[in-house]
Amino acid sequence: MRKLFYIALWLLFIQVDAQAQSKKDVYLFAYFKNNGQDGLHLAYSHNAYQWKALKNDSSFLKPTVSKDKLMRDPCIIRGADGLFHMVWTVSWKDKGIGYASSKDLITWSAQQFIPVMAKEDGARNTWAPEITYDSGTKNYMIYWASTVSGKFIETASKMEDAYNHRIYYIITKDFKTFSETRLLYEPGFNVIDASIVKDHRKFIMFLKDETREPVQKNIKIAYANQLIGPYSKASAAITGNYWAEGPTTVKIGKSWLVYFDKYRDHQYGAILSTDLKNWKDVSDQISLPKGLRHGTILTIKQKELDELLKQ
Repeated sequence: MRKLFYIALWLLFIQVDAQAQSKKDVYLFAYFKNNGQDGLHLAYSHNAYQWKALKNDSSFLKPTVSKDKLMRDPCIIRGADGLFHMVWTVSWKDKGIGYASSKDLITWSAQQFIPVMAKEDGARNTWAPEITYDSGTKNYMIYWASTVSGKFIETASKMEDAYNHRIYYIITKDFKTFSETRLLYEPGFNVIDASIVKDHRKFIMFLKDETREPVQKNIKIAYANQLIGPYSKASAAITGNYWAEGPTTVKIGKSWLVYFDKYRDHQYGAILSTDLKNWKDVSDQISLPKGLRHGTILTIKQKELDELLKQ
C-alpha cells in the first residue's frame, strides 16, 4: 500500500513539474546564415545559453522583396496585438527594409518593402533594422543605421568604403501607416546595430561603435527616458579586445545577458551583468548553431515551440 502511495506521489510530481515547465517561456533566436539569401532561421533554448536549431537549420521564410532579395539581421518582436512582427535588411545598398507578420512564426504575411530612406537622395544603405514597442504611447518604433552622403563629415573616414552611419527611425501603430523618417541617435561617431529594450521607466540602447580610425568596433550603451530619446552619451565599451557587432539582449532575473557576433573570429560571444556596468565574459558557456549570424532573441510559449518542432 505504501509503495502504491509513493508511486502515485511520484507521478503527481512529474505531472506538476511538466505543467510548470509548459508555462515557462522559451527563448527563441531569430538569425540568418551566409549572406541572408535563404531567409529566416530559428533556434530555441530553455536557459538562454544552449541553443538548438529548428527545422534542421533550414529556412522558415525565404526573402522576396527588393532587387537583392536578402533577409539579413532579422528582428522579431511579439506585438501588443499578439502578432509577431519582423523587420530585416533586404540589401547592402537599398533605401528600405523588409517587413512581415505572423501568428505562429510558421505562416507569414506577404512581405512588404518599407522605403524608409527613399526621400534622402544621399542615402547609401539601411542596415540592421529593429522594432521596439512603447506601451506608454502604444507606438512601435522601427530604427536602423544609414549612411547619408555629405552628413556628419567630421567623423567621415575613407576606410571601409567611407560608410559613416547614424541611427534613424520611423513610428507606426499598425505597420500600415508610418511617420516621416527622423534622426534618432547622433553620438558623435559612426554607429550601427542599435538594439533598444525597456527596463522599468528607462530605455536602454545597446549599439556598436563602428569607428575605424582609431579603431573601436565594440559594443556600448546609451540611455533615455523616452523611446524616441534623447539618448545619453555612449558608455565606455562593454566588450573586449576583439571586433564585436549585432548585440541582442535578454534579461534573466536580475542579470543582463548580451549576445554579439565576434565576426572577425567567426564565432559568437556573450557577456553578463547585474548592473550594466560590470561585465563578465561567459562566451565559454554558450552553444549556438554553426554559422549563426546577427539576429535577435525573443520569448515564446512552450506550446508555440511545440508547433515549431513539428516543422
